[in-house]
Amino acid sequence: MAPLNRNPASPAPAARRPKRRWGATLFGVVVLGVMLFPLYWMINTALQPDAGLVDVAPVPTGVDLSGFASALTDQGANLLTSLAVALGAVAICLAISAPAAYGLSRFELRGSRTIVFGTLITQMVPGIVIANALYSAYVDLGLVNSYFGLMLADASLGIPFAIVLMRSFMVSIPREVIEAAEVDGAGRIRTFVRVVLPMSRNSLITAGLFSFLYAWSDFMFALTLNTTDDVKPITLGIYQYIGAHVGDWGSVMASSVLSAVPAAVLLVLSQKYIAAGITGGSVK
Repeated sequence: MAPLNRNPASPAPAARRPKRRWGATLFGVVVLGVMLFPLYWMINTALQPDAGLVDVAPVPTGVDLSGFASALTDQGANLLTSLAVALGAVAICLAISAPAAYGLSRFELRGSRTIVFGTLITQMVPGIVIANALYSAYVDLGLVNSYFGLMLADASLGIPFAIVLMRSFMVSIPREVIEAAEVDGAGRIRTFVRVVLPMSRNSLITAGLFSFLYAWSDFMFALTLNTTDDVKPITLGIYQYIGAHVGDWGSVMASSVLSAVPAAVLLVLSQKYIAAGITGGSVK
């Protein structure tokens, strides 16, 4: 006797999968469109420098780059300042966080878990509190209105995250690899430089990228620790630019677009390193 089909009208599971995939794809496209709309409107306004803020057309009818030319003239030096400060902050951040992460991951330090937990807690402190505390110390040290002072302050934004991130990667490095280097006569410093750091390349790039983004987008330290125009990052430049050119929104938006380009390029170039495995191919 043939088995009875209890629910002949129900579609096969394979027939329902394409509908679910189309629904998920449509939902993802809608979410992506909502997230990217501010970026589109910023570029759209930058391409219409002669239009008022309420008169900007939804789609530009032509390409007018005069706003970008004005932005480069007024904000070009600030872009270079931000680039120098961000790169310096990355160098300081990695120089401090990489040895700290290695020590917390490999050496049996008393209270290492407490140190890691305290490092995470530091990221919960409001930036304005740190900026006000640093200002008094910077005045005594003569670091106000200096590149190095702003580099140090911006590096402090990325050091806690970099320590936690690189420690989690360095813990996964096989101990046999480090022991083999020590057997070959390498000391702790040489093992760290010649073995651990190359194997931690992906975590170094990730930590450096986020440290760069922290420093590049910093506004609080730039506003608090600088009282002159000697050191003016692009974030502070755009803030003052809005007040001076509030009617020229095309140039303001063009400055914002230019400030977003370096971060976007770095994210595109480093995405494969962020997702890559930390110990892939290190042990044969």
